[in-house]
Amino acid sequence: MLVLPIKKKWFDMIRSGEKKEEYREIKPYWASRLFKSQMSWGVGLEYLLNNKNVEQYGYYKLKNGYRKDNPSLVCYCHIHRGPGKEEWGAELGKEYYVLEILEVHQ
Repeated sequence: MLVLPIKKKWFDMIRSGEKKEEYREIKPYWASRLFKSQMSWGVGLEYLLNNKNVEQYGYYKLKNGYRKDNPSLVCYCHIHRGPGKEEWGAELGKEYYVLEILEVHQ
C-alpha cells in the first residue's frame, strides 16, 4: 500500500472529515507511484501524464509526517485529474492528481 506523508494540519482535517481531497502534482514521480498498477499493465508514463481521463480507485495510507510512530489513516480514494481547492492546500488554477477520499479507516 502506498504511504503518502502529509502535514499535520491536513491530516487532522481529513481525520475529522472536514477535508475530502488530497493533492499530488502531475509529475512523473507521482504518476509512477499513484498509477503503479496501470503501469504494470503496460500503460506508459507519457499517457498518465498527458491524458485528462486517467483514474483509479484504491486504498492509500496517509501518514502525518515521516516518522515511523506517527499516526496514519487508511483511505479508500478515487484518483483523477482536476483542479484543487485553495482551502485544502491547492494553488488556484493548477491541475493535480486529486485523491478524492471516499472512506477513512482509522
